[in-house]
Amino acid sequence: MQVIGKIDIEKYQKVTKNKIITDQVILTNTQKEHIIKRRGQDFFNKYAPFFEKIISDPDYIFKDKNNNTALAAKRICNDGSSINIVLRLAIENEDVNHKNSIITAVRENDKRFSQRLRNNMPVYKRLDKTK
Repeated sequence: MQVIGKIDIEKYQKVTKNKIITDQVILTNTQKEHIIKRRGQDFFNKYAPFFEKIISDPDYIFKDKNNNTALAAKRICNDGSSINIVLRLAIENEDVNHKNSIITAVRENDKRFSQRLRNNMPVYKRLDKTK
């Protein structure tokens, strides 16, 4: 297990009716292996250094189809890609030792991300994307 960083609970709270119990985010070895298996080692090596920034300062947050799960999206300037992290939120009435956990990460090109914006209403949108 690796601690990735922290979220702003207020931003992510719009995803769930339940209270988020921690701001800490982890990546388990199982989920790391899942990302590498699905996206490749090159993807992981290139984008894992951005995971902390994506979750702590996302451009957009979307409610995922699964309960208590968020999709944090951020444009990565060096190649024009948007990287999306699916984040399982640790909520009240669960084990108090649970942490928010990265489930997977996905790269989307401009066309696919524009489609996501047309079809899904973000629960959070950063106002000044130049920072």
